[in-house]
Amino acid sequence: MAAQLLLVVCAVWLSSSSTAQPVTPEDLLVITAATEETDGFNRFMRTAKEFNYTIKVLGLGEDWRGGDVAKTVGGGQKVRWLKNEMQKHKDKHNTVILFVDSYDVILTSGPEELLLKFSRFKHRVVFSAEGFCWPDQRLAPKYPPVHSGKRYLNSGGFIGFAPEIFAVVEQWNHRDHDDDQLFYTRIYLDQEQRTKFNMTLDHKSRIFQNLNGAIEEVVLKFEKSRVRARNVAYDTLPVVIHGNGPTKLQLNYLGNYVPTAWTYERGCGICDDLLYLNDIPDEEMPLVHIAVFIEQPTPFLEEFLERLTTLNYPHTRLRLFIHNNVVYHEKHIELFWSRHRSLFLDARIVGPEENLRHDRARTMAVEACKSSITCDYYFSIDSDVALTNRDILRILIEENKSVIAPMLSRHGKLWSNFWGALSPEGFYSRSEDYIDIVQAKRVGLWNVPYVTQVYLIRGDILRTRLAHISLYEQEEIDPDMVFCRAVRDQGVFMFVSNRDEFGRLISTKNYNISRLYPDIWQIFDNPMDWREKYVHENYSQIFEEGETVVEQPCPDVYWFPIFSERMCDELVQTMEDFGMWSSGRHNDDRLAGGYENVPTVDIHMNQIQYEEEWLKFLKDYIVPVTEKLYPGYYPKAKAVMNFVVRYRPDEQPSLRPHHDSSTFTINIALNSKGKDYQGGGCRFLRYDCKIEAPRKGWSLMHPGRLTHYHEGLPTTEGTRYIMVSFVDP
Repeated sequence: MAAQLLLVVCAVWLSSSSTAQPVTPEDLLVITAATEETDGFNRFMRTAKEFNYTIKVLGLGEDWRGGDVAKTVGGGQKVRWLKNEMQKHKDKHNTVILFVDSYDVILTSGPEELLLKFSRFKHRVVFSAEGFCWPDQRLAPKYPPVHSGKRYLNSGGFIGFAPEIFAVVEQWNHRDHDDDQLFYTRIYLDQEQRTKFNMTLDHKSRIFQNLNGAIEEVVLKFEKSRVRARNVAYDTLPVVIHGNGPTKLQLNYLGNYVPTAWTYERGCGICDDLLYLNDIPDEEMPLVHIAVFIEQPTPFLEEFLERLTTLNYPHTRLRLFIHNNVVYHEKHIELFWSRHRSLFLDARIVGPEENLRHDRARTMAVEACKSSITCDYYFSIDSDVALTNRDILRILIEENKSVIAPMLSRHGKLWSNFWGALSPEGFYSRSEDYIDIVQAKRVGLWNVPYVTQVYLIRGDILRTRLAHISLYEQEEIDPDMVFCRAVRDQGVFMFVSNRDEFGRLISTKNYNISRLYPDIWQIFDNPMDWREKYVHENYSQIFEEGETVVEQPCPDVYWFPIFSERMCDELVQTMEDFGMWSSGRHNDDRLAGGYENVPTVDIHMNQIQYEEEWLKFLKDYIVPVTEKLYPGYYPKAKAVMNFVVRYRPDEQPSLRPHHDSSTFTINIALNSKGKDYQGGGCRFLRYDCKIEAPRKGWSLMHPGRLTHYHEGLPTTEGTRYIMVSFVDP
């Protein structure tokens, strides 16, 4: 099909003033204007190179005197440049000129398709069209009526034969800061000139797609080897996409799909100029300033800090800045620093005693990189980020982007560290593919308007294009909003990558630091982190084929790993800190009507407000084991008797024979025989079977009510702790 199109296009005839003449891609010249090579300009040039366009750039290196066209009228300087350039082409009757902006434009297809679509207009000059009459709304009634499509001229893109383009721009005799679109509009609205130059507008976006006010009309059409922007209102595939007005951010989003030289599975159409670090000696690796911000109480902070030490990057090429604004976390910082200070040659830790504002702390950290010519990259990371990919620095550096973030989201949620689009007011707006990107249904490197919590900035960008602006400080605006707006305003692109698995975001909303070990309560909000910290490292082996981790010491009594040592220790210390150990028969409101068949010295989970968390644990971790070991039984994971028992020789050393009031019972050893106590264990009388050496963090699971009559064997020294749960009473 592509070959057939090429044959057709090569024979395209475009009418001239005298005779029909063939026009080929060699007769096409694309002219654009830019004073500096911004990220937007470089993106435009990449798409032009991809499709083999011949490009002439006007204005590079010159001062811009055309006004602030993003906020008001202006842009006349572009017309003056074009007027001068067209002197060279005014007599080339077979030359077609395509003029487009560059900072906010991408090309989506090649010259052949462009010329074919131009030929079908049967006009000598075609301007792009939009739904807004800018800059003078009073001119709207003067436009020719349009029955279908956009009515008003937009000067961000037009195409025509060189003599006619010259004749149009030759009329320019205004100032550089006068409005270029108003100039072209007045010529178009002059019926005599419109007829003379045979002008029309691209009402249905056959060539030009202006996004302002039309973003809902544009969807992405995925094909095997390329992606196109389709206008679904007119069923067209535009060649020039123009992110005019506030929609240039949506253009940034669309621009990631456009080039054809990509692999869809890898999802990267802009991966040129990659850096490769594999062959660089450690001592020559880029120097990275890591800035850590602890601005609120954060679950699993110890694990967060430890991950900094396991990065697969030479620590001699890292510099560390930590701002801790939380008194509660001072102990975690001190522990981390006492263990690992030798890893970091240069570090600065700013604690809560310095009373440094959040935005000032970020400014302090980034200025250290700005002011150091040796700082190659600045890596900002907030404490609510769990980075599990040890290669993250290498991966992000190799992408070679000005600002890039790893895509992270909360486990099982759509809440992430980037926005795919902005609302007109500059706040969050869901982009078309946001969900697919977060869920990794579409994988790639995505140009986005907002990143937060973790990102990498090139040091040379900080010292050049971002050198003289405040990146974080503005009254009553969040530092991340200030940062992203400042970066966007400087024409620097931000990217987020979901090409690798990097980690996740931590939820901090329900973190109660009044508890002794508040991480224990995080099973709902941060289930992955809770599992990593508190579930036994061999738990998953229970479900593997040919597993040997589950033992059966007595008939229908199973023994398997469930808790980490950390969970055992923190649960015991939580109970001792609570201190309200009780014994005897319980049948009151706090136990919701449950009772023990025999008295024990215990503390129940509902006494420490852990009942819901414990039932969640039963559902997520005990139910799957039960269904595997007792086939055909499907637990309800209900339990009103969940308690930690304490055995001491001088308090309550043992437990008389009894049945549990449960369908099945779990009994988890919370400390170690030999180290913490002597004696203890459990005897099942019906089978005359003893388990005398429970393993710390391992659970016994056995039927209750009827068959497994049992007793607790005497503890002879020390203190023994077990966690007991009567499941499905």
